[in-house]
Amino acid sequence: MKFSVRLLLLFLVLNFGALALGSWLMGDPATNDWYQSSRKAPWTPPGWVFGAAWFTIMALFAVFMTVLLGKSSHPRPLIVLYAIQWMLNVSWNPVFFVHHLPLTGLLILLALLAVLVILFVRAYKLSKPSVWLLIPYILWMCIAVSMDAYLWYMN
Repeated sequence: MKFSVRLLLLFLVLNFGALALGSWLMGDPATNDWYQSSRKAPWTPPGWVFGAAWFTIMALFAVFMTVLLGKSSHPRPLIVLYAIQWMLNVSWNPVFFVHHLPLTGLLILLALLAVLVILFVRAYKLSKPSVWLLIPYILWMCIAVSMDAYLWYMN
């Protein structure tokens, strides 16, 4: 199977749809009294960084998944991992920002990181160059885990 523009567009819609849904479910963190009054990690970036990071990560992830599925003769496990990643990504927002459950949020982020590592291992076997597209997402999840763990522990 070769690179499919239609598949790339599908992943772009799904990825940015996840961001939109997650954003809608969490409300505005800038006006969230619980989040604003929480002790956050000193390395927590300014708000605009989150938008720029997620835009970049989701665009790269769409290309990554398109390449990966194009190289796979058995795409079903990859699609399942993608779906799990999607649900974990979206579910973190209301758990953390609406229900104020940073420990549950931390567990969600750790599960999401585990799924990304599994995708990384599978991608490495199918297409070594494509793993570079997943590195920003994995790094961002490591940062997110550290910030969530800090907030949970310090509050």
